[in-house]
Amino acid sequence: MKGLVVLFPVLFLFLGSFFGDARAAQGSKNGVYIVYMGAAASGKGSLRDDHAQLLASMLKWKKNSIIRSYKHGFSGFAARLSAEEAHALSKKPGVVSIFPDPVLQLHTTRSWDFLKIQTDVLIDSVPSPSLNSQDQESDTIIGILDTGVWPESESFNDKDMGPIPTRWKGTCNAGNDNVSFSCNRKIIGARFYDIEDDVVAKRQSPRDMVGHGTHVASTAAGQAVQGASYYGLAAGTAIGGSPGSRIAVYRVCSPEYGCTGSNILAAFDDAIADGVDVLSLSLGGSAGIVRPLTDDPIALGAFHAVEHGITVVCSAGNDGPSSGSVVNFAPWIFTVAASTIDRDFESDIVLGGNKVIKGESINFSNLQKSPVYPLIYAKSAKKDDANENAARNCDLDSLAGALVKGKIVLCDNDDDMGSIVDKKDGVKSLGGVGVIVIDDQSRAVASSYGSFPLTVISSKEAAEILAYINSKRNPVATILPTVSVTKYKPAPAIAYFSARGPSPLTRNILKPDITAPGVNILAAWMGNDTGEAPEGKEPPLFNVISGTSMSCPHISGVVAAIKHQNPTFSPSEIKSAVMTTATQTNNLRAPITTNSGAAATPYDFGAGEVSTTASLQPGLVYETTTLDYLNFLCYYGYDLSKIKMIATTIPKDFACPKDSSVDSISNINYPSIAVSSFDGKEGRTISRTVTNVAGNNETIYTVAVDAPQGLNVKVIPEELQFTKNGQKLSYQVTFTSALSPLKEDVFGSITWSNGKYKVRSLFVVSSKSSKSY
Repeated sequence: MKGLVVLFPVLFLFLGSFFGDARAAQGSKNGVYIVYMGAAASGKGSLRDDHAQLLASMLKWKKNSIIRSYKHGFSGFAARLSAEEAHALSKKPGVVSIFPDPVLQLHTTRSWDFLKIQTDVLIDSVPSPSLNSQDQESDTIIGILDTGVWPESESFNDKDMGPIPTRWKGTCNAGNDNVSFSCNRKIIGARFYDIEDDVVAKRQSPRDMVGHGTHVASTAAGQAVQGASYYGLAAGTAIGGSPGSRIAVYRVCSPEYGCTGSNILAAFDDAIADGVDVLSLSLGGSAGIVRPLTDDPIALGAFHAVEHGITVVCSAGNDGPSSGSVVNFAPWIFTVAASTIDRDFESDIVLGGNKVIKGESINFSNLQKSPVYPLIYAKSAKKDDANENAARNCDLDSLAGALVKGKIVLCDNDDDMGSIVDKKDGVKSLGGVGVIVIDDQSRAVASSYGSFPLTVISSKEAAEILAYINSKRNPVATILPTVSVTKYKPAPAIAYFSARGPSPLTRNILKPDITAPGVNILAAWMGNDTGEAPEGKEPPLFNVISGTSMSCPHISGVVAAIKHQNPTFSPSEIKSAVMTTATQTNNLRAPITTNSGAAATPYDFGAGEVSTTASLQPGLVYETTTLDYLNFLCYYGYDLSKIKMIATTIPKDFACPKDSSVDSISNINYPSIAVSSFDGKEGRTISRTVTNVAGNNETIYTVAVDAPQGLNVKVIPEELQFTKNGQKLSYQVTFTSALSPLKEDVFGSITWSNGKYKVRSLFVVSSKSSKSY
């Protein structure tokens, strides 16, 4: 997707360089392999016998080969091996899987205000507490697996916070940064993961030298900081979703080696032992790479974390809007898409005659406000020997300097030959004074271009400018500096980059699960980023960036608040609380759309946009139990012997259900319903169980079904009569249709209500003819 480099010119160009190096290193003859051995020993911190024996033989056989050893939440190790050695180890007793150490990628105040406004407008229910009204000392601990943290940021001050929770078992390892890096009652733990004997990795510290981890951590749990802004833009109070929560930092990404699977698993292992409540991962693989679950470090680490009562929240990925591009799709992971908020960063163009064309970007243009600068379409500035297509896209070495100097240049961006930053740098090097880029996707997301006048417009807006250029002998224009516009409508809309369903793992689980703000998000930043600073300015203390990396910590903050208010909720009950109370309408009281204006579906937003108030008191919850996950592994095709090795707790008499098939996955007790390979004449019946958590003893819920045309949906029973809090009741949903096969995937919802709470489960039904991923 071309937009990623465009979205984050500093962050993603930088990350792209070391990801490439890391992959090259991984592909060497003696690369790093992860040896996964399933559940950990029952004794705290002790090794399973087969794990200990294998490690001992490895140390005798290849003394310096062990990179990591995992023993707290699960068993295994990472080691330097040849492919032949890895294959030989895979046959050893106790080994579930061996796979090359993958390199994963980062998925890079107004947002919380907007979520509260959306709730006030759209949720018609009893008054609910909000996140910001929660007890400041929630003592919920959020673990952040990312690029580290900048502890000096004001977002991480510990003013008015009580003592560190006594249940915390972690550490603050400052590494070789122990003079300046320190933890406090806010950042209560910090760890980093580098290859210790590698001379290249000299910076052994949890300090964030990228900015991404600091931004993520402050979005999830940053303290309120008044007067925050990005050089005056997006001014206001920056605050995290759960400002009373504690933060534990696990730096798993480095400029030298990227975000390696072995480091991510090590952080999961430590976090389980440390005692975190929530784990937030704004990183993952790329679309199109579907690993077996036992070869996926995030899926493995998350499985064992959830076994230990930890909710794992992950970004859905930035490879949208392609269908089936979602990542982090294991059912025990809370998968988050990205949507816009009601704030826009507007950098307008003024044409001769004072005609104003709206554009989108962050720039601090010092051009005159009057349209006095010559304006040229890049195609008209083509070098004699250049390709016309390259010239109109302002590609490298395609424009004539004499025709560009002193002018504002209008560039297309449809050939995937370079980023918007490349176009800016090329025009600037030829003496151009400004750039207007035509890009329908990037028009919806503001990127920062410093003091250089650059703005992005849509093709519709471009038609007006081209008409003006073609009608004038000497067209002129100017580009105005960016201003923040709030109460922008419609919002939310699904961001173009946000990865889409259906899940490539199975169409019988709906992914993503939820959407949250991930576009133009202001949050804390590392304090020494001179590359981000406009000319003549100090490095920013806050930054505005976009991605599912930004939406993920929004959900992590909500999860922490729910955990504080409902400490006995399991990870799946917390997920249910968020999903079943989500909204599907925007601030125009219309259905949520994509950024292009098309109607969005659950493949885009999952259950909808998170509600920060209703999710705290959901009424009913769907608990996806350990048995559900074990059955999922059976249905997906794992044999019983492997499942018994993977799971920490497993019933003595557990056996895979007879006639297990992927279609049976629809019956695990998930908060949404997905049915694939649907035959309308045969129909399909799905079961679900809900738990009364409203606190009242006797209450009756009645069902309402919103079904698409051509699909018959019957729920039995139509009433659920609860007699006590904590009681579980089940119902069945039968789908039938006269249309066989369905012409397309169809969506609807089942809502249970008792007059006080509304508990909505979205469903998707797809036919046998639907494309498989």
